[in-house]
Amino acid sequence: MANPIFSNLPTTIFEEMSGLARELSAVNLGQGFPDDPGPEAIRAKAADAVLNGYNQYPPMAGLPELRQAVAGHYARTQALDLDWASEITITSGATEALAAAFLALIEPGDEVIVFQPLYDSYLPIIRLAGGIARLVSLQPPDWRFTREILAAAFTPKTRFVVLNNPTNPTGVVMPEADLALLAEFCIAHDVIAICDEVWEQVVFGDARHRPLMALPGMRERTVKVGSAGKMFGLTGWKVGFLMAAPALTHSLARAHQFLTFTTPPNLQAAVAWGLENAEAWFRDMPTALERSRDRLTEGLRREGFAVLPSQGTYFLNVDLAASGVEMADRAFCLHAVKQAGVAAIPVSALYEDEPVPSIMRLCFSKRDATLDAGIARLAKARELARTGKKVTA
Repeated sequence: MANPIFSNLPTTIFEEMSGLARELSAVNLGQGFPDDPGPEAIRAKAADAVLNGYNQYPPMAGLPELRQAVAGHYARTQALDLDWASEITITSGATEALAAAFLALIEPGDEVIVFQPLYDSYLPIIRLAGGIARLVSLQPPDWRFTREILAAAFTPKTRFVVLNNPTNPTGVVMPEADLALLAEFCIAHDVIAICDEVWEQVVFGDARHRPLMALPGMRERTVKVGSAGKMFGLTGWKVGFLMAAPALTHSLARAHQFLTFTTPPNLQAAVAWGLENAEAWFRDMPTALERSRDRLTEGLRREGFAVLPSQGTYFLNVDLAASGVEMADRAFCLHAVKQAGVAAIPVSALYEDEPVPSIMRLCFSKRDATLDAGIARLAKARELARTGKKVTA
């Protein structure tokens, strides 16, 4: 018999909207992938490794050269002292890293605090591991938690908290005060933090990403997850980094070996080279994305949309109610793709309960022409909605 945790789940909102975009030849500002093919030099290294390198099983924990490069990267960029041999595991993407963490650490009945809106893979895997999700809903425009919110969420049964920072879908880079507050609760309640930090290199302006692992008292109780796909704009490569103290890594690596066991060696070799040689990419990539963010923001505001701030990731959000759109976000997104030819993501789909029903997420990691077409089509969708031409969700 099929496992009801998975068999009863709907198709993800990302697949639904991207499917409609393909079917209707719509501009896709929904799913988070860039138009740019990614750094050519890194792609060339991957191709060369296929033709001239080793193509058999690499070590389960990852190529030593990549694990060493990961340790070096985080030492340079985040002042983390990671031992490549005992604290780093290479996974087939960050989602696999998260699955390994949940399945390795959660025991039946453990409570796991998860903040909404959230990445949609968290809850099914937490529940498959036997965990009980305690959902904490965050609200626009700041999407921040408070001492009161955390005090209500943490209980004597809390064993884990899942933190996504920088945050998809909100575009928030968590301020130091919020990280310190969460660390205080983790230490007081003896809780392990599982930190999805895949957007750590995609941060704009004065915002600065600081890993929760770096805060006092958190080094031994944090699992940190990174993503080469997000770092280099190569989302299809699925090369993830799973980092934790040795005692945690021992369990994490053993879960990983029974999920995917390993990751293509040519991609690992190329990412290792990239981490050691991509200083210009890490400098220029956020600047280019910030420019795209500003282009989309300014265009939408000219058309009368209320755009929320975005400090990082590929995403910004529109407050539909404040934009004069009376439709709920899901209804408007269906209306926009079907009637105006532009796909977006309703943020309410990233809540399990008590959703915020009026926020639409857009991806700006696109070419100027794509962004401009998306702006024009969203303006058309808004005008059609105002004149009463609606699609029922």
